[in-house]
Amino acid sequence: MYQAVRARLRALVCRARAARRDAGMVTSEYAMGIVAAVAFAVVLYKVVTSGPVSAALQNIVKQALDGRM
Repeated sequence: MYQAVRARLRALVCRARAARRDAGMVTSEYAMGIVAAVAFAVVLYKVVTSGPVSAALQNIVKQALDGRM
């Protein structure tokens, strides 16, 4: 019985060590996702604030506010 308990404990320790080795990978994936989202937001901001797009958006808002109900 002692050997069975020892083998079971060793298996649990090995699993815990294996799980600890991959702990940093999740954090780096989140970091890369955040960097990609920020880069996309910057590009979208630059497009929306450009002259032609800004004028088109203002025109859409004016037409929406001038509409009759």
